[in-house]
Amino acid sequence: MTGTLTILRAGPGVTVQDGGRPGWLEYGVSRGGAADRLALAEGAALLGQGADLAAVEMAGMGGEFQADSDLRIALTGAPMRASIDGAAVAWNASHLLPAGARLTIGAAQSGSYGYLHVGGGFQTPEHLGARSAHLAAGIGAPLAEGDVLDTGADGGRTTGLGLAPDDRFEGGTVRVVASLQTSLFPQAELTRFERTAFRRGARGNRMGVPVESDGEGFRPDGARTVVSEVIVPGDIQVTGDGTPYVLLAESQTTGGYPRIGTVVPCDLPLLAQAAAGAELGFRFIPLAEAVELERAEAERREGLRSQCYPLIRDPHTMPNLLSYQLISGAIAGEEDVL
Repeated sequence: MTGTLTILRAGPGVTVQDGGRPGWLEYGVSRGGAADRLALAEGAALLGQGADLAAVEMAGMGGEFQADSDLRIALTGAPMRASIDGAAVAWNASHLLPAGARLTIGAAQSGSYGYLHVGGGFQTPEHLGARSAHLAAGIGAPLAEGDVLDTGADGGRTTGLGLAPDDRFEGGTVRVVASLQTSLFPQAELTRFERTAFRRGARGNRMGVPVESDGEGFRPDGARTVVSEVIVPGDIQVTGDGTPYVLLAESQTTGGYPRIGTVVPCDLPLLAQAAAGAELGFRFIPLAEAVELERAEAERREGLRSQCYPLIRDPHTMPNLLSYQLISGAIAGEEDVL
């Protein structure tokens, strides 16, 4: 069954995102897609569907949405206060959003990007093989009041599941590997980079985030010899004033700033979700270790569905309580019970 969801109100950074559009780098279009791709996998696990389906990404602030038909939904990513027709609902969980009901999502309580998933995914028009808005490339647009989103066919039926969230919303240590210009930085600078306590700058967006510290900037030798070349999300460019700048989903495709390192992909959600001011650190690891981390993370995401658990519901918040069979297998009391 397909359905629709109407946008009654939306924050300024609400867009539709999926896994992005790989394969267009040579044409100047970076992959884009969800800032936190782990959140896509979590929503897919909660709804029992593929992680390639599109979801609504909410940057810092949610909105108000109305179901025009019964929809299964899941809420993942940065925790936000959410309610259905005024009744609070759990985050990192799946729910039934009945026809006519209003889902209200507030500001992020921690982290940066929250996600609203529906059974069957959102069926926005495809451009270059993906449904994601890529604002830096001029593809798609933020959602606005009155927009109506079609949903795909939903073959699932289960709701009321929870999933323990991955701890990635308060900053932390990010693992990096050497990049093409790491060798331009003296060892003393690399050691200082690993020992420095950074904080996420306030000017970040889906293209990238600066990481700031109270010390001096980081200086490579021979920076003027760096030519403009291909760059990818996770690359840590060091700008002219010595500030590291970590590229994210909608990064540009080429650049000439020296790269002190590259964030391991499985750690990018932690960096993308870090709110302004969150404390961050960096640690270099060998490439072989990074490959093993990526392999293990892929296996973990594949197994997320098995980690979902039934939510414990409060009878006081169940308006249809009488429709539930709360007692089964009753007997008269005279039978023999083995």
